[in-house]
Amino acid sequence: MSVTSHRTPRRRSAVALIIVLAVLGAFIIRLVDIQVVNADEHVADSVSLGFGSSRVLWGERGSIVDENGAVLAGSTVYYDAELDPTLVGSVKRFDDNKKPYKVTWEEISAEIAAITGQTPEEVQGIVTAAVAENPEGRWAQLKKGLDVDQFRALSDLKLPYLFFTRHPSRSYPDGAVGGNLVGFVGADGKPQEGMELGMDACLAASDGKEVFQRGRNGEVLPGTTKADPAVNGGTLQLTINRDLQWYLQQLIAEETQNMRAKSGTITVLEVKTGKIRAAAEYPTVDPNNVDGATADDRASRIFHHDFEPGSTFKAITAASIMDGGSATPMSTVQAPSSFKFPNGAKVNDAVGHPLTNYTLTGALVDSSNVALSMFGDMVDQSVRYDYLKKFGVGAKTAVGLPSEVAGVLHDVKKWDNQTHYTSTFGQSFTVTAAQVAGAYQAIANGGLKMPVRVVESCTKPDGTVVEPELPAPEQIVSEKVADDTALMVENVMVQGQLHKALSIPGYRVAAKTGTAEVSAPGGGYKAGVYFTSLAGFAPADDPQYVVVVTLEEPTAIRSSAATASAFQKAMTQVLKTYRVLPSSSETPLLPRYQ
Repeated sequence: MSVTSHRTPRRRSAVALIIVLAVLGAFIIRLVDIQVVNADEHVADSVSLGFGSSRVLWGERGSIVDENGAVLAGSTVYYDAELDPTLVGSVKRFDDNKKPYKVTWEEISAEIAAITGQTPEEVQGIVTAAVAENPEGRWAQLKKGLDVDQFRALSDLKLPYLFFTRHPSRSYPDGAVGGNLVGFVGADGKPQEGMELGMDACLAASDGKEVFQRGRNGEVLPGTTKADPAVNGGTLQLTINRDLQWYLQQLIAEETQNMRAKSGTITVLEVKTGKIRAAAEYPTVDPNNVDGATADDRASRIFHHDFEPGSTFKAITAASIMDGGSATPMSTVQAPSSFKFPNGAKVNDAVGHPLTNYTLTGALVDSSNVALSMFGDMVDQSVRYDYLKKFGVGAKTAVGLPSEVAGVLHDVKKWDNQTHYTSTFGQSFTVTAAQVAGAYQAIANGGLKMPVRVVESCTKPDGTVVEPELPAPEQIVSEKVADDTALMVENVMVQGQLHKALSIPGYRVAAKTGTAEVSAPGGGYKAGVYFTSLAGFAPADDPQYVVVVTLEEPTAIRSSAATASAFQKAMTQVLKTYRVLPSSSETPLLPRYQ
């Protein structure tokens, strides 16, 4: 055998190997081109052919809870079930021995119907109609609004042509309890009012997205899933007490109707912290049924309705004059029941009386407009204006409600002759019930004004607790002046006509009424109706809580006495709720006249 004959098979083998390697290399190059170089293009082609799919990963809106963690607003979910008509048919399942068996579409439709509450014929008809309308269509609606149990039961069927859209829904377990303060969201899930809107940055969730590819039978192809996860909203903790809120809402609803008033509110403020423990009002809104309330009743009147405070702010005038060093509780003026001042302004008292040598305390007890006007003249009006601002008039609280108003406090340079005097007894400017509560909190707290707040904290999904940014506490009058003013307001209750109606056995109570005229639409004031209020705190010897009650235009009793019953019952419940110890001393009486 020649050398050439031995080499020929080797050459043939080498050539064959080279060809095989060349073909294999071509496949590898093509594979790299498909899976690496032009992967995105090919994925896009598969998506366009119906093999790509995605679904929203819904984030859950955070809960709103009260001071003890009771849920006031939470999130639930419902699901829409959908089908891919082009994939509907029999499926292969495995028995307990892992032996495959086939389940027909007719059997499957019966399983689906038993879960969704439809008939098998209805389920089959949905697919038949969808195919008839568009033979190549990949979507048909099976059933909307399924609950979590139905969703899980359908998911357990493991049907490759059945998929779901998840929808968040808002629920308010206690209905109208705190409704005006908590607020509500719209049908689209967007916040509309209250803390739902004001603290949306805390509560809002961020939706994610999951992208994947499907095989021809609808199964998700392994390794093709990419997810951008959702981020849930945080938990908003409010300062209010749910149980106290519920009780006071029942109370103000009853009192408003008994007094035949248009509306009523009760605000409870913690003296040492400025935290709102209850913000009850009537009429109110049930966030589960927003359409059941008128537009005017959906926001919180405590923050968005301003009014002339009237006599409740005589205590603020007294504190302002005393802090300026111009008077003490024992300072006196001689005041008739009607007086025309040198600048031409005329001031009248509600009740006629002879010329009286009033102490500043007596002017508050008898609620004399004339006497307070005379005391007001002891300091420049610009000084009183500055104190009104310090006590919170003309500025929103730190609560953060979008609908809150600041009230009206005209620049002192624009005050006319009449305003110079009416501003001493709560007219010519407006406030909200929350601002009145904040002013009385400062008096009860030794002159240290705490920011009025309703947000305790926001707890992020990762557990981080974020407390609200608040203005620093401010000492707006001296501690002595605040204590003197508090004792004078206590004497108003003890020596006034409403003593029996306002007294709480075992506790010293400080309280001052207000009866303000109501502006008429065409100008001036309405005849015969008033906006009545009552502000106070207890125990007066160690103030813990401020309560402010308002009634809009009561007609059963038209004076501020209309608020007495609601105040007494509300304060009694507050003291019980927080287990406040009774007073250990009697009220020191101050002289009304000299």
